[in-house]
Amino acid sequence: METPEPMELPLLTQPECAGEAGWCDTIYQWTGNSWLASYSELLIATPLHILFILVVAFVCRWLVHRTINRLTRGNGKPPKLLSPLRERKVDALTAELLSERRVQRARTIGSVLKSMASFVIFGLAAIYVLQELNIQVAPVLASAGVLGVAVAFGAQNLVRDFLSGMFMLVEDQYGVGDVVDLGEATGTVESVGLRVTTLRDINGTVWYVRNGEILRVGNSSQGFAYAVVDFPISHTSDVEKAITVATKVATDATGREPLSKDVLEPPEMLGVDMITADTITLRLTVKVRPGRQWSVQRRLRAEIKRAYDEEDINPPYPYGRPLPPSSPVQQP
Repeated sequence: METPEPMELPLLTQPECAGEAGWCDTIYQWTGNSWLASYSELLIATPLHILFILVVAFVCRWLVHRTINRLTRGNGKPPKLLSPLRERKVDALTAELLSERRVQRARTIGSVLKSMASFVIFGLAAIYVLQELNIQVAPVLASAGVLGVAVAFGAQNLVRDFLSGMFMLVEDQYGVGDVVDLGEATGTVESVGLRVTTLRDINGTVWYVRNGEILRVGNSSQGFAYAVVDFPISHTSDVEKAITVATKVATDATGREPLSKDVLEPPEMLGVDMITADTITLRLTVKVRPGRQWSVQRRLRAEIKRAYDEEDINPPYPYGRPLPPSSPVQQP
């Protein structure tokens, strides 16, 4: 009876890819390990490719952020990012305020651009990483595209708010600290976002206004402002004397502190602004720094009222001196 020949186990030999150009042959030549050479693409090549993609992404992000920073830094001059925009014609005293606002606006826009650049760069890097892992990107992108269209259709207001916020930042319609009238709400701007602008009115109420719903903006704190001071007098008062006294008091008050820091030009007396049955209203205007018109108005009203009391210039009835009692009408 013949004995069966013993089965010969296959010996570990060199991998099939040996001798071919690539990572498999290189690793086999270096280590002599056929298993490591067979899985070299998965264990060595793919991680190195992913690492290279990430390094390139971080370098690109650093370069883009550095470019944006150079465009948004003024260094004593208007930022390059906003240089194509039209400059407002203002005096030298207001130009410094506008320059500071322009720098802040450029930094805000630069922050948004850097966030967008990071999103795009890392998004592309993620797609390349998925390709390296042999994951089909086309179905994922197609699904993301359909989902994106559905989300965009349902989020039209969000997109509109975002675009309106970008244009508001670029056009410098208002900034933090400005007193603005947005139609539905009026107050001091506390924050300007890409979607919502936050206001606080004179009563302390906080208003959240969506940027896409803002149709008009009235800014009382941009460039310069006018303090309009109206003061009524009675018909029995000397109008010329009242004008002279008010002009002198306003000129003296605006020429010394604390008003001198806020006033940009000497007061201008406009004269009689309105005449009613019991009142003659005089008007005076002063060009002041933005946002300081209300404090200047209050101070000038107090100064003019004090001077009118000293000069015996009476306010209109019923706030002036009481009228003498009329004699009783005799009955026939």
